[in-house]
Amino acid sequence: MMNFQTLQTLDSQYIMNTYGRFPVDLLRGEGCALYDASGKRYIDFTSGIGVTALGHGDAAWVQAVSEQAAMLAHVSNLYYTEPQVTLAQTLCQRSGMSRVFFANSGAEANEGMMKLARKYSCDKYGPERGGIVTLNQSFHGRTAAALSATGQDVFHDFFFPFPGGFSYADPNMESIRETVKGDTCAVMLELIQGEGGVNPMDKSFIHDLAIFCAERDVLLLIDEVQTGIGRTGSLFAFQQYGIIPDVCSFAKGVGGGLPLGGFFANEKCKNVLGKSNHGTTFGGNPICCAGANVVMERMSDDFLEAVTEKGKYLRNGIEALELPCFGATKGMGLMIGIAVKEGYSNREIVEKLNEKGLLCLTAGPVVRLLPPLTITQEEMNEGIQIMKETLA
Repeated sequence: MMNFQTLQTLDSQYIMNTYGRFPVDLLRGEGCALYDASGKRYIDFTSGIGVTALGHGDAAWVQAVSEQAAMLAHVSNLYYTEPQVTLAQTLCQRSGMSRVFFANSGAEANEGMMKLARKYSCDKYGPERGGIVTLNQSFHGRTAAALSATGQDVFHDFFFPFPGGFSYADPNMESIRETVKGDTCAVMLELIQGEGGVNPMDKSFIHDLAIFCAERDVLLLIDEVQTGIGRTGSLFAFQQYGIIPDVCSFAKGVGGGLPLGGFFANEKCKNVLGKSNHGTTFGGNPICCAGANVVMERMSDDFLEAVTEKGKYLRNGIEALELPCFGATKGMGLMIGIAVKEGYSNREIVEKLNEKGLLCLTAGPVVRLLPPLTITQEEMNEGIQIMKETLA
């Protein structure tokens, strides 16, 4: 096994320097704990940026993935496979949506969702009605169109020319009315802006927006890449907002640690994409879907209710510390943002916590927490104690 210095040297030599890596070399995981090569234990409040929903090494997930890998690792989407069809049925029945398309990542899911919206409008109104409105401080992915859809100037550099057809509004109806034009086919948004700083949308705004879009036959696209699959205490966050979107994307937590995403459409939009309109090589891979079926089996009402309670417990515990660098918390379920007071750096805070054995994330100006949904009270207490000892 190579030592940490060798690992860093080879990483620097052979991997493109696109990540602001922390000086942590992770070797294995168990539940909500991760271990580096020296055996040091870390409490994981990141779950791979919201991916390992069931924690690390979940026995049922490992068994399902292993058995599927031994039986059939991959075939193209020209053929049927049971794990994919089973997952599609479960997702549609649990969400109230009608049909699903499987992809590999959140960015790809969002690209497909945007393509569906533009084809819907092109079929009905002609090719000139293809504009998509997104929100300021949004984030929709790293591919060219998803970056163009992202409402943050910091991402709009270097890669010119960006694909056109996007405009940006603030999260209020006055700004939406000013931005939606006659050539707009869709409004796309996150119900909680993850990378923008864990910013939940106001429920009355979302209710009014859904009515506004329906009256104009402008599709409502919900990006649930980070909020979906139990993260907020319901299977999808839109279920807590009392709406059914026209199209909704998902990714991250659905595969339990394997690359899987997708988007599904409601009854109105389920037939928009036909043969050869869209496709992917790896989307709906049997191994990924086998893991996802275990994740979905775990998402019972009791499990989701526990996610809500865990989120409350963790937020209350952090706020009770009254740390000099932290302000109030925000979010839903186990998607939590912690305000950082003026004069402090969220990156430096996370670095200090990492050193003491607690892995956290940043997002915009906040410290972001996305622990596995299976985290225990004991593990939350351990993380809170590390915060107290490190930041007080």
